[in-house]
Amino acid sequence: MFLIFLLVVLGGLFLFGCFCAFFDQAVLTRSGTVYRARTSRKIVALTFDDGPSPVWTSQILEELKKADVKATFFMVGHHVQKYPDVARRVEREGHGIGNHGYAHSVILYYTPAEIEEEVKYTEHVIREITGKTTRIFRPPKAWLRDSTKDKIRSLGYEVVLWSLNSKDWVGFPSRWIVRYLAARVRGGDILLFHDSGNIFAREGGDRSQTVRAVALLIKILREKGFSFVTVEELLHES
Repeated sequence: MFLIFLLVVLGGLFLFGCFCAFFDQAVLTRSGTVYRARTSRKIVALTFDDGPSPVWTSQILEELKKADVKATFFMVGHHVQKYPDVARRVEREGHGIGNHGYAHSVILYYTPAEIEEEVKYTEHVIREITGKTTRIFRPPKAWLRDSTKDKIRSLGYEVVLWSLNSKDWVGFPSRWIVRYLAARVRGGDILLFHDSGNIFAREGGDRSQTVRAVALLIKILREKGFSFVTVEELLHES
């Protein structure tokens, strides 16, 4: 009996892992959010979640600097406090900054008061350390209800998701990531990457494939005539 139970649990975990790895849950919660811009211009926004990281954010910033590209970093408040110099570098080099909550908690069932505390405290942390007041929020894992969206908007924020998901946290090789994105990208897309964490952890991980993918993707998309903007710049296109 225990063996059957164990097989059922393992099977469930396997199916859940496949769902997370190959299905983009954001398509279920996009209504009422910004996930791409309506534009005739060939512009896209690169975004990075879960940082800053002293290892991976720094390497991504180097690739962006070499390519003269600006991106948007949705920062976790706790990581901003832990790695303030990296957060300040993101702002200093002209990239956009977004609010990704304080502890990367899924806010699906937060009360309105808990949502406000999460958003506003993270806003305070980002402003105190980088000097920037952001007005874009991305919920961890993209899980949120319509009432949650309404509450976040009432705080003066745009809720920003994405139209293309690199799934870089799964551990796919960079060439797979680039091939997938380059074949599907359109003007106005918001692309999701991560500069910290992995399938099990919200911090650390190995984002070396992300670093390689970003450098190659920029090269390929430029050859296709695309240019790169921050999310805030993209919002002006809508």
